Amino acid sequence: MKVSVDEDRCQGHTLCAMIAPKVFRLSEIDGHSSPIGEDVPAGEEAAAAEAVRSCPERAISLTDTSTADGPTRTGRNGAPS
Repeated sequence: MKVSVDEDRCQGHTLCAMIAPKVFRLSEIDGHSSPIGEDVPAGEEAAAAEAVRSCPERAISLTDTSTADGPTRTGRNGAPS
């Protein structure tokens, strides 16, 4: 599973890093979020999905790369798109 943060949408609410601290880091300058790595660490998928649902700006996207049919993108509301 891959994670990304839309830098233009993120407003630095910090919820994602509180929910999934192993997935997101915050800028020391303005509190904006970025993924620690492109891939979600094993065992952190549920926390990453909760961060997607909790982001007030809908700035976080997940892409499921583990399906046999190819990637499935999880939209900014946490639902498959």
